[in-house]
Amino acid sequence: MKIVVIGGTGLIGSKLVTKLNAVGHEAVAASPNSGVNTLTGDGLAEVLKGAQVVVDVSNSPSFEDVAVMNFFQTSTRNLLSYEAAAGVGHHVALSIVGSDSLPDSGYMRAKVVQEKLIKESSIPYSIVRATQFFEFVMRIADSFTEGNTVRVPPVGFQPMAADDVASAVGRVAMGSPLNGTVEIGGPEQFRFDELIRQGLSARKDPREVIADPRARYFGTELSERSLVPGVDAQLGETRYEDWLSRSAAVAKTISQGV
Repeated sequence: MKIVVIGGTGLIGSKLVTKLNAVGHEAVAASPNSGVNTLTGDGLAEVLKGAQVVVDVSNSPSFEDVAVMNFFQTSTRNLLSYEAAAGVGHHVALSIVGSDSLPDSGYMRAKVVQEKLIKESSIPYSIVRATQFFEFVMRIADSFTEGNTVRVPPVGFQPMAADDVASAVGRVAMGSPLNGTVEIGGPEQFRFDELIRQGLSARKDPREVIADPRARYFGTELSERSLVPGVDAQLGETRYEDWLSRSAAVAKTISQGV
């Protein structure tokens, strides 16, 4: 199949394109760098010619409330319109576990709107809701940091490796449309503060982690299971400790110039 990956040069998209091509599909990475702009529609008609599946793993360049809403509304409407004209038979979108239960977050509100547009379109679809990625744990720690202190809500957290995300999205893209939503997550559930503490310790980062139920996660307060997938979620294989070890080995190799 010809599978167009919107956001195909990003963290998840680049891994997804590689995996799909490796099993014989024609996976095309589409992004502004390749002349495809979902906000303006530029390049969409050309790249979608002959495509059976479109996978949208793109992200807003700005997380400001108005900007992120505009991005997901405009890009999703454009994509669905051009897909209908091209006869695309399956639209796959990567979304976020818990997005509809965190209305105080502008980003989450925008993802809910994106999902609604997809569900209301005429194109068969699959929505893959993922938990947070291991690769972003340190960025999250930075967002919780005040001085030398990291205040983290002590709630459930079940992140996963980006490679496992790409594999799960790839399986959905190669299958029949679900016309529904599937959740994916990591193989282990942590306390959010404990995982942040483990990640900092692995990097010999001296910041102190304090469990603070009032700490906000990108602008919103969390309940115990806000970021945890349901019991029917598909789970990745990569454990956080193993991912940390591999990341440390790669970083050491790079630093040694090997």
